[in-house]
Amino acid sequence: MSEISAVEPVKLFLGILFNSEKFPLKIEIEKLFGKIDYISPVFPFNLTDYYRDEMGDNLSRLFYSFENLILPHTIADIKLSTNELEKKFSFNGKRHINLDPGYLDYHKIVLASAKFGGQKIYIGKGMYADMTLWYKKGHFKPFPWTFLDFKDGLYDKVFLEIRQRYKFQRKNKKIKGENY
Repeated sequence: MSEISAVEPVKLFLGILFNSEKFPLKIEIEKLFGKIDYISPVFPFNLTDYYRDEMGDNLSRLFYSFENLILPHTIADIKLSTNELEKKFSFNGKRHINLDPGYLDYHKIVLASAKFGGQKIYIGKGMYADMTLWYKKGHFKPFPWTFLDFKDGLYDKVFLEIRQRYKFQRKNKKIKGENY
């Protein structure tokens, strides 16, 4: 009989898709998930028009990561929280923001999703885990199902920076907050 291994904490991040240069939710997001420890550059989001009807043109994406490490199974509750925040800032039933929580560890990047997909694993509460990228020899590698903007390496520097922060936290036992 094999022993059950301890669950290792992971680094929470949030991908934010928006259509305004002034992104107003930093304070609201920190209330939910704790202090932000990294803010990425803003990237144009122009590889797909999937969100055009709902959110308009000229979309941008940025990423936040958070000081508090989390346990992986909490990503389902986090996704439920981000869905509520999206609704709060919707107008006439249309979102003005799209919040994509995910986490990374030493080996992979996982996004939370409310949509079923053949590669996704159900994690409860109507949510799925979607392993999006895996790490090997200093680089993140995509899967056939990886979203185009993640697949083309556009965010690699961002995720490498967040991974470095995660490694530092784990090495120095800088684990804070009640999420872990």
